Amino acid sequence: MKGLRLIPQETNFNFIGHRFFAYALSLVVIVGSLFLVFTKGLNFGIDFTGGTLIEIQVEEIPDLAQLRGTLNGLGLGDISLQEFGSPNDVLIRLPEQEGGPEAQSAAIESIRTALNEKFGEGVDYRRTEFVGPQVGDELKTQAMYAVLFSMLGILAYIWFRFEWQFGVAAIIAVTHDVIGTLGLFALTGMTFDLSSVAAILMIAGYSINDTVVIFDRIRETLRKFKKKPLPDILNRAINDTLARTIVTGLTTLLALIALWLFGGEVIRGFVDALIFGIIIGTHSSIFVAAPLLLYMKLRRGENTEN
Repeated sequence: MKGLRLIPQETNFNFIGHRFFAYALSLVVIVGSLFLVFTKGLNFGIDFTGGTLIEIQVEEIPDLAQLRGTLNGLGLGDISLQEFGSPNDVLIRLPEQEGGPEAQSAAIESIRTALNEKFGEGVDYRRTEFVGPQVGDELKTQAMYAVLFSMLGILAYIWFRFEWQFGVAAIIAVTHDVIGTLGLFALTGMTFDLSSVAAILMIAGYSINDTVVIFDRIRETLRKFKKKPLPDILNRAINDTLARTIVTGLTTLLALIALWLFGGEVIRGFVDALIFGIIIGTHSSIFVAAPLLLYMKLRRGENTEN
């Protein structure tokens, strides 16, 4: 009994011939993402900004505008509210209070009193998290270092495994994915916290894994067909690995969709970023990393492998 094939065994799509359309799409994504990040900015969570996060669930659907006015009238600074999952779930962000932990605890108690007066016993306090501003700044710095060092590690690995041309192409492709994902957070206003950094690192890992598979086939084909034009070699390598790329992406998306449906609102932003990352990572492996090798002087023959 033959297995199910989503992609025909002998495909011959001209990926390299359509690279300029892919470049245009990638340029729109990168420029748009950078524009959004620098103008709109990221919606940093309390992991990075410091403050208190209170998640509540009430029996009746609240009027957020009225509730926001009530809480801001307590004189505790600019308190932000947003619907979190169902209309009955509300996420309250309280800024850092002057006076240390005691002042912060008093502010939380004031908010609880106001909520109890408004909703009575129908308030379910699902979680309360507090992060100091110094810790938030340290976490932000550490997150930047984590992304930077992961990029350097990827470059070193690809350089050692293949050659510097492959390393440069891989880093450009992964940078493309990271910038695109940051643009998604800026566009949607999703909270950017430590789990978002973890999602970015996972996207980088997935993308580079996909890219390495294609690069490995490119290297093998270069040794096998030393006189064949480079565009034909790149096309052949991408087509040879296309079934693996599509099946890996689809199975990963199936797991992520299950998490999106049943994982709850707490991890919804994390899963949204990963779903977007799988799509953009597959795009960059095929249409960014591989075509960039056209513009680099690749060595052929046995010297193409370290």
